[in-house]
Amino acid sequence: MCILSRPGFAKTATPRSLAAMIATDLLPRLFDSIGLPYPVGEDAGDEALSVTPLPGEVDQNFHLSLPNGAEYLLKISAPESFDQAPILRFLANRELPFATPRIVASLDPDQAAGHGSVRLHSWVPGRPLDNVTPRTAALRRNWGATCGHLAHALQDLDLPAAHRVYKWDPAAASGARRLVPLLTGEEVALANYFFDLVDGCDFDRLRRSVCYNDAHEHNLLVDQTGEAICGVIDFGDTVYTATISELAVACAYAGMSEPDPLGAMRDVVEGFYSVFPVTDEELAALFPLICGRLLLTVTAAAENRRLKPDNAYLSISEAPAWALLRRLREVHPVLALATFRVATDRSAHPRLRTFLDWAATAAPAPVMALEGRLVPIDLGVGSRQLGLNRNFEQLPAFVKHMRRVLEDLDADIGVGGYGEVRPVYTTDAFAGEGNSGPRWRSVHLGLDFWARDSGGTVFAPIDGTVRHCGIDPTPGGYGGTLILSHEPIPGLTFHSLFGHLSPASIAHFPAGTQVQRGQAIARLGGSDENGGWPPHLHFQLMLDLLDRGAEFPGVAYPEERDIWLGICPDPRILIPQPVPAESPSLPPTEEMRQQRDHKLGYSLSVSYHRPLTVLRGSGSYLYDDRGRRFLDTVNNVAHVGHEHPRVVEAIQRQAAVLNTNSRYLHPTILELADELTNLLPDELSVVHFVNSGSEANELALRMAEAVTGTRRVLAMEMGYHGNTTRTIDVSSYKFGRRGGAGRPAETVLLPLPDQLRRRHLQPDWDTNDDAPRTFIAESILSCGGQLMLPPGYLDSVFKRVRAHGGITIADEVQTGLGRVGSHWWAFELQGVVPDIVTIGKPFGNGHPLAAVVCTTRVAEAFANGMEYFNTFGGNPVSCAAGLAVLTTLREEGLKQRAAEVGGYLTGLLNQLRANYPLIAEVRGAGLFLGFELTGKDLAPATAPASYLKNRMRELGFLMSTDGPHENVIKIKPPLCFTRAQAERLVDFLDRVLREDKMQIR
Repeated sequence: MCILSRPGFAKTATPRSLAAMIATDLLPRLFDSIGLPYPVGEDAGDEALSVTPLPGEVDQNFHLSLPNGAEYLLKISAPESFDQAPILRFLANRELPFATPRIVASLDPDQAAGHGSVRLHSWVPGRPLDNVTPRTAALRRNWGATCGHLAHALQDLDLPAAHRVYKWDPAAASGARRLVPLLTGEEVALANYFFDLVDGCDFDRLRRSVCYNDAHEHNLLVDQTGEAICGVIDFGDTVYTATISELAVACAYAGMSEPDPLGAMRDVVEGFYSVFPVTDEELAALFPLICGRLLLTVTAAAENRRLKPDNAYLSISEAPAWALLRRLREVHPVLALATFRVATDRSAHPRLRTFLDWAATAAPAPVMALEGRLVPIDLGVGSRQLGLNRNFEQLPAFVKHMRRVLEDLDADIGVGGYGEVRPVYTTDAFAGEGNSGPRWRSVHLGLDFWARDSGGTVFAPIDGTVRHCGIDPTPGGYGGTLILSHEPIPGLTFHSLFGHLSPASIAHFPAGTQVQRGQAIARLGGSDENGGWPPHLHFQLMLDLLDRGAEFPGVAYPEERDIWLGICPDPRILIPQPVPAESPSLPPTEEMRQQRDHKLGYSLSVSYHRPLTVLRGSGSYLYDDRGRRFLDTVNNVAHVGHEHPRVVEAIQRQAAVLNTNSRYLHPTILELADELTNLLPDELSVVHFVNSGSEANELALRMAEAVTGTRRVLAMEMGYHGNTTRTIDVSSYKFGRRGGAGRPAETVLLPLPDQLRRRHLQPDWDTNDDAPRTFIAESILSCGGQLMLPPGYLDSVFKRVRAHGGITIADEVQTGLGRVGSHWWAFELQGVVPDIVTIGKPFGNGHPLAAVVCTTRVAEAFANGMEYFNTFGGNPVSCAAGLAVLTTLREEGLKQRAAEVGGYLTGLLNQLRANYPLIAEVRGAGLFLGFELTGKDLAPATAPASYLKNRMRELGFLMSTDGPHENVIKIKPPLCFTRAQAERLVDFLDRVLREDKMQIR
């Protein structure tokens, strides 16, 4: 295994004498051998030639950079080295989607003056895959496809030299078992486990061909996109062996350093199979061959440490290989095979077809008595039957809720759940780390029978033998558990799991007990003995137990759905009664996107390069249709948390009683007005309730016109105040950008005060223009890039506007109600009191509620005889929502949390800024934050910002961009955001900021 490091990586100094010898002896000979003049003067020596040694196990390799810009690889091979020339010449005549080295010139040993074989290779450009971040699924698939192209190209090559016994041949890994005595500690048992796995395979039965055998991350070169392999180098490990070894080597290295190594290997297998077919026998041998390659790595390292203790390079892959072997020890070979079968468009389990054929003619008995009313129960992500369960870790609340669901449906038994994506499993107890960030086991693998009470009888559907009988004590686990094994026909064995049983009812069933079809085998357990769940039966089928018992998983990660559902077929096939479908299926994302583009307004956009189908929200999280939980750091409308139970319940209760317009007297609107004005300065005392921030600002502008008698407005550059005609006229974010009609004559703009670049720090407009006008501004400039106004800025503007009869409007749609932490309103940071304040949908936590609060002077001027009436403004349901929001803010201390968590997060972001010059400034207050990305001379870094936003979405964090150049990442999460969530966010920001595409080239 020879690793060729590229220039800039693992360089070592070349002795002057060696460089001189290469420059004055070997290179002139090489160039002369092909009849070309040597492009370096004889008297230039090593001063005019860059010679960089590249590490290797046997050969001496050098990167040559000539004065004329030409680059080459010089390879000096020892007599025992494999001759790469035939395979390189062979591949030079093949059409491949990547480059391989070409032999430019060569010297035989007798021509090389004792230096061995000397060859000059073309230099293959590209970056080693090892240095590319992130290593995406697309790149791993391309990795596999590259190996598939090599396998296809080499399958007909007759290369006698490759028919050799070679220590890096995965199919010969058993021979390395002799080196186990060199290992120590737990390494011995681990190695012996995998050697037993390798020894149990007959690799001689597999298809064989010449294999490149070295497709690891140091030998594969990646193009500038970071998604495609453009070059393959170093063919010194070529060997005639099992063809599937080509894929095994790639999988072994692809799995290193990945949180989910098997998932990474699946990507590689998919890519390989897209180019080169594989047989069932090859797939069965793939996992042992992968482990065999890793065994060769660790045992060779142990041997090299004894033979060559000073050459650390020879152990370069040892640590990650051991780490991967430890991870793979937890992977059952059957699960690995299922993964690879699915990656090659096969069923996950080879017995699935046999099982389905048998089940189609089976006559099972009912697993529960279903004579009563049977209804489908939908616990999917978008299910409304789940109700108000905000924290699904509180199982007692879930128990009560499910009992109410059955009562409301007048159901004796509720059935459903196979393959269902459930948010009840998206708590930390079901969390893990995948190759694309945090993930949760949310796909249900069994069928549930929900009952109002415990004690219901469970029956065996077919004859079987007790395989396991016991108790799963894990909170949220199976509780009392019974597993039966079945062999209804020769060659078909499968298993059935019955969970959440009464332990006492299965105490008489030791392993090996025979049970008959229709026999009563257990009773449903109560919540105190069934893992804490509502009374129900979890019925699951398994084609293989994977050497597990009660710990066999009942839920799977969404990206492994097809694997686990292939191992655990649909239990409904053994239910004699019709079982209705419980969860409506959604169309694919792309189909929904196309329908949206066709049926909805053509100017509507969606977030992110890969749009999300969002079905549920809770706290600081949104849940997509696959049950994946996304930390929402941008949705400030969900002010106190997505679907806060207090707000939802307030809306439901009031909607069930009355919802009408505000021409009738109702106490709730008065109570809400009191609660709201109590949070504002005394001068702001008159409230008008409306439905949205746009409507609030529209009304505020009308009010100001009633005072000033003019429509002249002073606004901020990049300001945004709504989507009505009048608010667009004062929003340069709209009228000054694509599709806008330009600045109206009645609107004057103040330039953005940019404290980072020290520009426009004082308000500046025509000093000769002192006509009365209205000033409207966000108290922190959101679309301007989360810009904080300089100290005294608003005071200066307010004084001048008021001095000439003008009115001031503070747009607090995004910044109000405690978001800035230290104050209830962002205008208070400037020490001013506006004449009008506008408040938007965060007031209703997403319910259409907004408000305009003004002074009595403004209210009196507006009451000019024309009635202002809004049918739904201030209706009882909206007011109930608003009261619930204000109560939650107060009782949960969310203003204080915004101050504390926001300050903590600001500190973490500033630590990032110290490590990454790309972050020019962190700004904002409380949980209204942003950080700007810039390049040289503070030039906006728009592309990195877009990449970061979309990359964080892939990793499970929702962020967005703002600012004139869309280079400011804004952070405006629900106020229930926690310190732990802030830490998690910054950890992943740090990860992405290290990636290649975040670098400005």
